[in-house]
Amino acid sequence: MIKIRCVVERITYQNPENGYTVLKARVKGYNDLVAIIGNLIDINVGSVLLVEGNWKVDIKYGRQFIAEKWEETLPATIYGIEKYLGSGLIKGVGPKFAKKIVGEFGTDTIDIIETDVERLLEIDGIGKKRVGMIRDSWEKQKEVKNIMLFLQEHGVSTSYAAKIYRQYGNESINIVKENPFRLADDIWGIGFRTADYIAEKLGIEKQSFVRLRSGIMYTLSELGNEGHVYAKKQQLLSKAAELLQAEEEYILMTMDHMIKNNDLIQEEQAIYLPPFYYAEIGTAHKLLRLISESATDRLPTDADIQNFGYMANIKYDKIQVDAIRQAAKSKVMILTGGPGTGKTTTTRGIIALYKSYGLRILLAAPTGRAAKRMSETTGLEAKTIHRLLECRPPEGYQRNEENPLEGDVLILDECSMIDIVLMNSLLKAIPAHMRLVMIGDTDQLPSVGAGNVLRDIIDSERFSVIRLTRIFRQAQSSRIVMNAHRINEGKIPDISNGKTTDFFFIEKEEPEDVVAEIVELVRYNLPKYYKVPSSQIQVLTPMQRGTVGATNLNIEMQQVLNPEGIGLRRSGFIYRINDKVMQIKNNYDKEVFNGDIGIICSISIEEHTLTVEFDGREVTYEAADLDELTLAYATTVHKAQGSEYPIVVMPILMNHYIMLQRNLIYTGITRAKKILVLVGTKKALFYAVKNVTVTNRNTMLKEQLAYNKEKKF
Repeated sequence: MIKIRCVVERITYQNPENGYTVLKARVKGYNDLVAIIGNLIDINVGSVLLVEGNWKVDIKYGRQFIAEKWEETLPATIYGIEKYLGSGLIKGVGPKFAKKIVGEFGTDTIDIIETDVERLLEIDGIGKKRVGMIRDSWEKQKEVKNIMLFLQEHGVSTSYAAKIYRQYGNESINIVKENPFRLADDIWGIGFRTADYIAEKLGIEKQSFVRLRSGIMYTLSELGNEGHVYAKKQQLLSKAAELLQAEEEYILMTMDHMIKNNDLIQEEQAIYLPPFYYAEIGTAHKLLRLISESATDRLPTDADIQNFGYMANIKYDKIQVDAIRQAAKSKVMILTGGPGTGKTTTTRGIIALYKSYGLRILLAAPTGRAAKRMSETTGLEAKTIHRLLECRPPEGYQRNEENPLEGDVLILDECSMIDIVLMNSLLKAIPAHMRLVMIGDTDQLPSVGAGNVLRDIIDSERFSVIRLTRIFRQAQSSRIVMNAHRINEGKIPDISNGKTTDFFFIEKEEPEDVVAEIVELVRYNLPKYYKVPSSQIQVLTPMQRGTVGATNLNIEMQQVLNPEGIGLRRSGFIYRINDKVMQIKNNYDKEVFNGDIGIICSISIEEHTLTVEFDGREVTYEAADLDELTLAYATTVHKAQGSEYPIVVMPILMNHYIMLQRNLIYTGITRAKKILVLVGTKKALFYAVKNVTVTNRNTMLKEQLAYNKEKKF
């Protein structure tokens, strides 16, 4: 194989899933930039690489160097040093200061930073604070480089190096050598397969206890990601055996040992991870305790409900009156219904009832957007559940049994989104005298996390449930609302288009044509016709991958809507000022949560940080945190739960057939407040409407509530 030394000039393409990278680099002896292709993830512009591989001539792209092995080295030339320092790799040094430093110290720059960093004070504009940042960043970078080299030796993507270092510090390499499966337990984004790959390289036996244990835990976690609270014993055995390529006998022995040590909990043929087990029985116990104790407010149940409506110029129908009366009678009540059935109006009536008798009311929802919408429709402050519970890492929720919520009633919106773990944490903080009103639409997608909480609570038949079914006249003029109900009933929606409609269907067959149509709609057609900025248009798609998946749509739309300006690169994306981004992991330190959408408002190339504005609050991210963000011009329907957008554009093709289910299409359509545009084929739309084969989730909450089993809580 041939060896070349090069300086990375730009990164043309990078796939964050497998590390496949195409970059352009300057190579000594070549006038033009050289295209280098291979698994080169986590390389920065300015990096100096020693690459081993072979030349290849591609018919379409010309001469390319195919990298087999590579290592990052310190640059030797003035040009390379300047590029390296100016890449944002070292905090406190951007292109401007890189030029100044290298202009002063030339090829001695690296040695000076390494051995006599205080000399940087000789540079105009560099003070003690910046020198301290450079020193700390350089030391950290050296250690991260060692981890990167260690991982690379074992065939693992180096993109995990910064995360591993942040978790374990200088003990990183020792911990990984001793038990690589700790990575899967401790570090978000590193799964069992990555840890197992390292373990294999380190010579850990396939039948070893530490490997089998980690594989069983991973299998249960993956089932949890699919919504299951527990696994059936045989289901767990089969899936773990498939993952581990090990005999079921060994897996069963490991499982028994884990149950004995309380790493797992077994109830008959159900195997739980302990957090899910205690969350499920805890939720059941606390709900039953709540309805067993009386409210201290003693509201009259014969109040003239219509009086509350007249004060707000509203006339309630019979079911809404029943709902408001039920709110006076019940300690725990569920209000459910589809779009246009008056959930918001009824909620306002319930609030008016409670306020008229002086009750202290708390409002909450699972996401920031849902809480904001709740505030707008009720005129009262609504918080996310995390903020209501005063989440404060690393201690956790400050509101709990010892420090309960203060108030007389809690009204929860978008309850279909609440998973079993969050519900249990919330119920811990609800005092015995407090009323609980849960609002949601059970026909939407269930929670992203484990459980099917709202449906299980309703199906247990232990609580008062009011179902709103009548579509109000003003809602009947909306084809979005009417079509949502038609879809829910398994009927084909009206897709006849027309100037006065709010529901459009554009027929396109090829995925590339769908993408082009969506880009044009968001960039030009919809903003021009409806006089709204592109930022108020949200593209929702059934899947993350593929041509019309969220990842590709984001790249395509960014190239059109925000193609220029400085930016930070991470995992194949570049993040620029004014990009719309989404948080994809709960971060309690930053107080931003999975699904929160914001706009990048500033970027520091020197400090390698960017700042995102979430609903008026600015949050700063370091480079290693950027995999918690993703571009959000397009997002999956799952991620859009609890949100509403003025205009929604949604591709629907048979390419997505795995995800084309009635509740997904219904959820996507009902995210649109004013205008909905579907782009795709009638075949895919009709298939989705008829497909109700939703996978049942393994949950026992309904049974726990219905039979009120005696448990030790």
